Amino acid sequence: MADVLVYVDHVDGAVRKPTLELLTLARRIGEPVAVALGAGAEATAPVLAEHGAVRVLAADAAEFAEYLVVPKVDALQAAYEAVAPVAVLVASSAEGKEVAARLAVRIGSGLITDAIDLEAGEEGVVATQSAFAAAFTTRSRVSKGTPVITVKPNSAPVQAAPAAGAVQTLAVVFGSASTGTKIVSRIPRESTGRPELTEAAIVVSGGRGVNGAENFALIEALADSLGAAVGASRAAVDAGWYPHANQVGQTGKSVSPQLYIASGISGAIQHRAGMQTSKTIVAINKDAEAPIFDLVDYGIVGDLFDVIPQLTDEINTRKG
Repeated sequence: MADVLVYVDHVDGAVRKPTLELLTLARRIGEPVAVALGAGAEATAPVLAEHGAVRVLAADAAEFAEYLVVPKVDALQAAYEAVAPVAVLVASSAEGKEVAARLAVRIGSGLITDAIDLEAGEEGVVATQSAFAAAFTTRSRVSKGTPVITVKPNSAPVQAAPAAGAVQTLAVVFGSASTGTKIVSRIPRESTGRPELTEAAIVVSGGRGVNGAENFALIEALADSLGAAVGASRAAVDAGWYPHANQVGQTGKSVSPQLYIASGISGAIQHRAGMQTSKTIVAINKDAEAPIFDLVDYGIVGDLFDVIPQLTDEINTRKG
């Protein structure tokens, strides 16, 4: 089978869940060859091998940590030239999309972003996407070169498929542009103990109906009972009730969890654009005519201040 290049998202050797999902998709269209860069790159090999990587191309250099994305693009291009894959897969994060776009330009290939499924077609890899605020589903393939595809988190299950995972050193020559933008400082994001919003299997979001920053404690309590991430609508963020980093929607983050609970959210089109591909959607809203109810799998017409505490208590009781 032909090789499929998978760009590894990891932190000091700890592989993030979207990369394991990419390996699942890569196995549908070929044999996964992982590319791990930076500190701890070789330490990713056991986990990558457990999930189907036949090879792990590893490289570590100061440039990966000291400069923005260009050194990573240099390395991914080197891997592309060494492997000649049928596709390059990257997780759909902000950085991942930039790396993918820059690589596509360099190798003269087409780019598909935010895919939610992949399959091998007679004329190349076919990607499924959700378009126009998830009103349409499209199936696309590139018409030129090797497809470079970014895939939304939670688009595929994480599946063990043990493979060799042989580690090979990737030789990288950095171009003159690689040191153009230097990182001068980093501020660690304060940990909440909750899952990353874009990677979470369950997301609980609050909107205008939460009616104040202090009331987001209800949303957080429900999220914590479920082991979920917390999201917010643009109205809640614009009002200063919750950080922009947690905004879900067209001007925020796009999520696709197994379960999305919308609390006090009307369902404006810009919010739907960021969560409509969720597998199961539940809405809690006291307005029975709210547009969100046209979208959901389950709807609760009621005051969130009555419903959410009862729901949280019941979940905690059942957990024992």
